Amino acid sequence: MAGAAAAVLVAVGALTYAVAEDGGGSSGTPAADSADAGFARDMAVHHQQAVEMSYIVRDRTDDKDVRLLAYDIAQTQANQRGMLLGWLDLWELPKVSSKPPMTWMGMGDMPSAGDGSLMPGMATNAEMKKLQGLSGRQAEVFYLQLMTEHHKGGIHMAEGCVDKCTVGVEKRLAQGMVAGQQSEIELMADMLKERDAKPRS
Repeated sequence: MAGAAAAVLVAVGALTYAVAEDGGGSSGTPAADSADAGFARDMAVHHQQAVEMSYIVRDRTDDKDVRLLAYDIAQTQANQRGMLLGWLDLWELPKVSSKPPMTWMGMGDMPSAGDGSLMPGMATNAEMKKLQGLSGRQAEVFYLQLMTEHHKGGIHMAEGCVDKCTVGVEKRLAQGMVAGQQSEIELMADMLKERDAKPRS
């Protein structure tokens, strides 16, 4: 495991540094209100909640398949979040914006669901609290439903970056997010079916 962790850190560092030679250098640093910066800020927040949900369900069930999925999602999104925040540091841009989330997508005037749900797909504070209070099959089903919606919102945002971002390595990361999360949505649909449940939407 230590070797794998070291390999991930090396990969993250290499990808972060690659931005300096791929549109993120001193002559081509994205502006604070650019799609590149907006995506990095917003997806970092979006990813953080997915990591939190995954750690919650890991402790609320003994099901091997759900625990493995939750671990994979938590590790993948934590690593990607590190890249996104690393790029903002590299660009010397703030990690927090005074503008509403998703303004870079032309969706800044979109009404928020409130209660912690800052962007499409994000769970509310009440939903996060409910997940913490469930266990076993109920926790598994609710997690799979929440994460399915979370991934759908993430895919929408990542597709926005593929379309609007200018830094090549960031666009490639976003495209990878689309493919990876779509695959997990299909897997979670099968896992819900096995539990006589289905996505909420």
